[in-house]
Amino acid sequence: MIRATVMPADANPYGTAFVGWLMGQMALAAGALVSREAGARAPVVAAEGFSFTAPLEVGDELSCYAMIAGRGRTSYQVQVEAWGRGRHGTAVARAAAGRFILVAIGAKGAPESTGA
Repeated sequence: MIRATVMPADANPYGTAFVGWLMGQMALAAGALVSREAGARAPVVAAEGFSFTAPLEVGDELSCYAMIAGRGRTSYQVQVEAWGRGRHGTAVARAAAGRFILVAIGAKGAPESTGA
């Protein structure tokens, strides 16, 4: 899980978060999960199936939740949901969801088996 606050530098002139910033936070959540699971670094190699359902405004709190959805020989498929909470509220809304594909990279710089 990753938690962050939307800052002015993360937003467009209208005060809503850039989609690129949001996807970056989601990728951090996916990478943290796979790095822990694989015991290795795990760069993102693809992103797919994204939907953006609610805007995030400056000051909102973002929480990203990641779950391993599948494994290939050297890759992990990670489903990530991003949820936003207004800075002074308690209600949450799903802001985005999507899937990342990451590859475990071993100490020698080559893809490493997931054990699948």
